[in-house]
Amino acid sequence: QVQLHESGPGLVKPSQTLSLTCTVSGDSITTNYVGWSWIRQAPGKELEWMGVISYDGNTYYNPSLKSRTSISRDTAKNQFFLRLNSATPDDTAVYYCARDFDLYRDYWGQGTLVTVSS
Repeated sequence: QVQLHESGPGLVKPSQTLSLTCTVSGDSITTNYVGWSWIRQAPGKELEWMGVISYDGNTYYNPSLKSRTSISRDTAKNQFFLRLNSATPDDTAVYYCARDFDLYRDYWGQGTLVTVSS
């Protein structure tokens, strides 16, 4: 059974960097043809895909967030990471990590709420 778990600070001050970790179990983040995504949902809004890191380490980002977003990984720990620079209150959301396989987003973490506020 594949499981993903998000972790990180629940409160970030405006202008600071929002940093989250996704820990994966039950699968390797280097499994061929699998991608590992970050998605968020702000209050009252739809899900927004932020970006993905593929099994071979390539990254792809939502163009609207690309200038502020970085996704990286630690294959030894089977973790991948999200960094969102210059956070604003509009970045307040529940952040999810998920697995992308064969055009499906088949496994999700439970989500973690991050509030951007002074």
